[in-house]
Amino acid sequence: KLHSDLDKGVGTVKYTLSGDGAGTVFTIDETTGDIHAIRSLDREEKPFYTLRAQAVDVDTKKPLEPESEFIIKVQDINDNEPKFLDGPYVASVPEMSPVGAYVLQVKATDADDPTYGNSARVVYSILQGQPYFSIDPKTGVIRTALPNMDREVKEQYQVLIQAKDMGGQLGGLAGTTTVNITLTDVNDNPPRFPKSIFHLKVPETSHVGSAIGRIRAVDPDFGKNAEIEYNIVPGDGGNLFDITTDEYTQEGVIKLKKPLDFETKKAYTFKVEASNLHLDHRFHSVGPFKDTATVKINVLDMDEPPVFSKPMYTMEVYEDTPVGTIIGAVTAQDLDAGSSSVRYFIDWKNDLDSYFTIDATEGTIATNELLDRESTAQYNFSIIASKVSNPLLTSKVNVIINVLDVNEFPPEISVPYETSVCENAKPGQVIQTITAADKDFSPAGQRFSFKLSSEASNNPNFTVHDYRNNTAGIETRRNGYSRRQQELYFLPIVIEDSSYPVQSSTNTLTIRVCRCDSDGTIQSCNVEAIFLPVGLSTGALIAILLCIVILLVIVVLYVALRRQKKKDTLMTSKEDIRDNVIHYDDEGGGEEDTQAFDIGALRNPKVIEDNKIRRDIKPDTLRFPRHRPPAEDNTDIRDFINQRLQENDVDPSAPPYDSLATYAYEGNGSVAESLSSIDSLTTEADQDYDYLSDWGPRFKILADMFGEEESYNPDKVT
Repeated sequence: KLHSDLDKGVGTVKYTLSGDGAGTVFTIDETTGDIHAIRSLDREEKPFYTLRAQAVDVDTKKPLEPESEFIIKVQDINDNEPKFLDGPYVASVPEMSPVGAYVLQVKATDADDPTYGNSARVVYSILQGQPYFSIDPKTGVIRTALPNMDREVKEQYQVLIQAKDMGGQLGGLAGTTTVNITLTDVNDNPPRFPKSIFHLKVPETSHVGSAIGRIRAVDPDFGKNAEIEYNIVPGDGGNLFDITTDEYTQEGVIKLKKPLDFETKKAYTFKVEASNLHLDHRFHSVGPFKDTATVKINVLDMDEPPVFSKPMYTMEVYEDTPVGTIIGAVTAQDLDAGSSSVRYFIDWKNDLDSYFTIDATEGTIATNELLDRESTAQYNFSIIASKVSNPLLTSKVNVIINVLDVNEFPPEISVPYETSVCENAKPGQVIQTITAADKDFSPAGQRFSFKLSSEASNNPNFTVHDYRNNTAGIETRRNGYSRRQQELYFLPIVIEDSSYPVQSSTNTLTIRVCRCDSDGTIQSCNVEAIFLPVGLSTGALIAILLCIVILLVIVVLYVALRRQKKKDTLMTSKEDIRDNVIHYDDEGGGEEDTQAFDIGALRNPKVIEDNKIRRDIKPDTLRFPRHRPPAEDNTDIRDFINQRLQENDVDPSAPPYDSLATYAYEGNGSVAESLSSIDSLTTEADQDYDYLSDWGPRFKILADMFGEEESYNPDKVT
């Protein structure tokens, strides 16, 4: 309630209200100054409001007093329950934990005013989950309430937690949440075999390293606490078998370390121990974390292949041994109860295997071809043995045959030497050290000796000094050498080996005389240098040679150009046919003048190439095709042509100068062939000229001349 001292109660004062919530949350009676709340208030939404009030004169509307400010505070009541903002919760605790082991802390939040009353004071309690767990009422810490909780008995627990305000008093508001607690595993259980004896049956043909059986120990623990390690206890048969752990199934896999043989031993018995890999020292008092079981293995008899007496055979034979010589034998046996005979044969893989044969019954190996150690020093092949009673059962063994060397090649100088001696050499000077090589092979190593051949034993120029270590030195025997007298010396050297039979060869060493300086450094070995005049340097010699080469090139180019010009002139005068055509218009001396132009180019090439006698055939009496008689003024021309034609046909020595015969040739492959009657084999009477009409406009005149019904037009004759 607001009241001004100037208010006399006669209605002259008016009260106004402004600020937070004025008109929306709070209102004021303008006459009395009473303030009322017009809607519900929530402290959690707004804990206080700041308002301003003023007294105003009703008539003048002027303030009677200065504006005053006041605060309305909302008093809290317990209208909010506690809430678990992080719930539901998930927690874990190791199994077998002691009482009071920490599990988890929960927390509930109350929106009420913690400074006013007990509205925000929360107390925690367990509604579900006893007697396994407990909770601190004030802090909300959850702990174990029972000792030795076993995961293998129960793994999951669900605990219901309640938070109640007003200090847990009656009438307080409450909220709940769920806590899911899991017991984590610890290694508190040893592995145990479900039975004390395991029986296994294994064929004797099982391969080494193969799995022959599995056994399993049970461990109720989980994860790494359930990992088991298996070991074979030393004893009977333990050295023939091995055991490993399957990491997925935790089973013990028994494997074979050595081959089994039913005929040697039929059964094996040994013990297997199973133990945990990761132990927990807190549970050592429970007892040893391992268990033992007995494994009995019975070997099953199987039909086995033959067994060779050795895993590999090595033999030796000299090269060039006669074909059919026995060099060794292999042996295989059937070790089964009913022993069977064995047959042998070579496992053919390449052509080298054909150098040997094997006796199918005895197993003896003999040569099948002559052997050459220098070609192949070692042969490697396989022998297969099979049982007669069951040929499908086979075994294989590797055979190595080393070819021994027979001394058949003489030693030779290892490399071609380029030996030189200085003109100013002194007696006893070593000018070359030589070595030898031998194609034969000697396990102890070859020993070579060097000497001069018998015909050169008294050589006054050079000698050979054998160093006894497969090398020799070439030494000079005179004081100085002259290239002018002799440039090359040939020294025959005999080289012998130490094998049996002794082989030797004569090798010729070429020694060149060279010019050297005072220190023995070679300056020149060319023979041309001997005849050069004193004082002529190498540069001058090169300049002279270059001049000679340049002169030779100039001469060759000049000759080539002259030949090219001559060839072009001949081609222009003799080979250009068009030039003959151009000069054909010149008048000559008639048909007898053969010098005006070269008519050979216009003749039939076949006639020229064959170079035979005249191919003209004397025509029979000419008979023209049926046509109308020509005009009277053309009779003389026709008679002249016929007369000249008959004279030439009768004369066997007259050349074919008739230009008609020459121009009638159209070349090889012509569809029309020759149009001349001179080269025809038939008479004109036998010809059918009707086909000329099909040849087109170019042959229209000929078609009109030789047609049966066509008239003769003299204007068309050319």
